[in-house]
Amino acid sequence: METELNIENFESEVLNSDIPVLVDFWADWCGPCMMLSPIIEEISETNDNVKVCKVNVDEQPVLTAQFSVESIPTLLIFKNGELTDTLIGYRSKEDIEKHL
Repeated sequence: METELNIENFESEVLNSDIPVLVDFWADWCGPCMMLSPIIEEISETNDNVKVCKVNVDEQPVLTAQFSVESIPTLLIFKNGELTDTLIGYRSKEDIEKHL
């Protein structure tokens, strides 16, 4: 299951997570985001050792700016509360999982 992030729950859901977290910055008007969405959903459903979260850039401008997200989709990977990887644009499931 994917968790919707906002400024209030970001620390508890991402920075304090015991497992790696994949954060998907997206928007509903973004074509590549819609193409990536089923892949993100599949990763969420098939990987118990990864937490998957989503940030709607239109609804969360503070988080979007905090991580300097300028193009979407952007995937951020956090491990032990630290940002370890940034993936920009459409990616295959295999490519994303390689980074996790």
